[in-house]
Amino acid sequence: MRRPHIRSHRLAIAVAVTTAATLTAGVAGAATAHNTAAPAAAPSATSSPDKIVEAARAAAVAHGSATGVGKKDTLKAVDTMVDPDGRQHVRFVRTHRGLPVLGGDLVVHLSAHSAYEGVTRAYRHQVDLSDTDPKLSAGQAETKAAKVAEGQAGTAELVVDARDDRLTLAYQVEVADSRTDEAGGARTVVLDAATGAVLSNTPANDSFLSPALQAKLRKRGERLNPATRQFAPAAPATDKAATTPGYPAAAKGTGASFFVGSVPLSTTQTAKKSFVLKDSTRGNTETRDAGDKELEKFSGGKAFTSATNRWGNGTTSDRATAAVDAQYGITSTLDFYKKTFGRKGIKNDGRGAHALVHFGQNVGNAFWSSDCGCMLYGDGDGKTFAKPLVVLDVTGHELTHGVVDATANLQPTRVDEEGNQFGEPGSLNESLADIFGSAVEFATNNPKNPPNYLMGEKLGLEQKFLRRLDKPSLDKLEGTVDYWSKASYDTEVHAGSGVSSHAFYLLAEGSGKKTIGGVAYDSPTYNGSRVTGIGRTKALAIFYRALTRYMVSTTDFHDARSATLHAAKDLYGATSTEYKTVKAAWAAVNVTAANTPSAKH
Repeated sequence: MRRPHIRSHRLAIAVAVTTAATLTAGVAGAATAHNTAAPAAAPSATSSPDKIVEAARAAAVAHGSATGVGKKDTLKAVDTMVDPDGRQHVRFVRTHRGLPVLGGDLVVHLSAHSAYEGVTRAYRHQVDLSDTDPKLSAGQAETKAAKVAEGQAGTAELVVDARDDRLTLAYQVEVADSRTDEAGGARTVVLDAATGAVLSNTPANDSFLSPALQAKLRKRGERLNPATRQFAPAAPATDKAATTPGYPAAAKGTGASFFVGSVPLSTTQTAKKSFVLKDSTRGNTETRDAGDKELEKFSGGKAFTSATNRWGNGTTSDRATAAVDAQYGITSTLDFYKKTFGRKGIKNDGRGAHALVHFGQNVGNAFWSSDCGCMLYGDGDGKTFAKPLVVLDVTGHELTHGVVDATANLQPTRVDEEGNQFGEPGSLNESLADIFGSAVEFATNNPKNPPNYLMGEKLGLEQKFLRRLDKPSLDKLEGTVDYWSKASYDTEVHAGSGVSSHAFYLLAEGSGKKTIGGVAYDSPTYNGSRVTGIGRTKALAIFYRALTRYMVSTTDFHDARSATLHAAKDLYGATSTEYKTVKAAWAAVNVTAANTPSAKH
């Protein structure tokens, strides 16, 4: 049931407080265990972040039978979270005998006084690798990886691959400029260090449209020409600095977008009549022009500048128009996460987000790039997609992949030769991106982009949307499913995402027919039950807490059920209506305690 992650690199980020302290620590375990025993000399509720991490690390060693941490392991804290009631959660990645462990992440849960309460971990089996001498040389691994990914291999790094009940000494190699990737991006190749067998070959970019969907649209001859709103800026811009005199300074501008008409933009004034499309009020969030190149770094993009602080003209004739939609979507997403959850930026480090528009040539997709740490938007392939995919819910979806990368880091269980991803953790990742992407629309509440539970409704598809949360199976393009089955383990991730997206919708809005914001919904249930929703606000709070506290790289749908139940108990109590509705919503999509799969599918 626990499936370790495929993408090998892990971002060292903070969710509330961060420490990079490491200490050698212990192995064995359960997936999610709970206990009330306290470590010796437990720190007080007002402990510093360093002391919280020390307590969590000590607890992980003391409770090695549950956490799987052994004497040859070293734990590094990447997230330290403190709840309003003082409870503490520390997310760790680990090394074993000095080698990074793929699938070795865990979250240790402590009380307000740093007493051990439980663990959420990514795998079940013990890690104890006796031989760390590879038969393959690093050079041989790099050559093989470059051939497999058809790109330029970086330095091969020895790792322990503990995924899928494996315990294998392996090489991980980052391959740049891969010709097997749609956007020419990077791929991570993992090879058996003894045999050279390819254990995984994963793209670094999360794309909005899967290779399978793109192929299907091309085969059908369907051409997407999204309806846009071509408005000139309605309000005059000002070159008056919004803060104290002097440059650079915050300024208020306007933009003419493709999809939502005239929008306000926070920009940066660099001189009396000189502005940059950079938002200093949101951590220097900025959109740049990739110049039709497949850039690997944001710094390579060209800044958008203006003498009038007016941006775009609502058409493709002005390269700034795509930037207007991108910047508006990004700032709307950042505002949603900050106002709803207090999250300051994608990594919760106070930094803004970046985007590159006009990325590559004939690229009909949008991506979140974990390597670049930014959004990438193509202009369309000139065949299936006629315009850039700079739609609000697409941006909310893709930036949420960034949030998932920075927290649970959910990974697919396998990737095929075409780049299609499979497996429940990857499906859950796509589902969370849809859930929070639709929530960005509701929070933004732009009348020219009415909020709803549909994804990609502005793309111009014949079926009028790409995916939807109330009855996912209405998406015939991807074959999205409404309910869990044993086949979910190896379902393509966009198709499989329907299970948890449907559970969320039922939790928020309930089953049956209803009209919300002018859109008609009719959500069914697997067991014929009737579910009464608790409202979108509470449902989002539960899913966000579950993501940040109780999910790890291998979380599947049954694990997600447990995670959301833990979150509902934390927020509302084990006897609350909210807790009971979480249980009912998962049962309504056929995810129950009774049909939880065994450790091996």
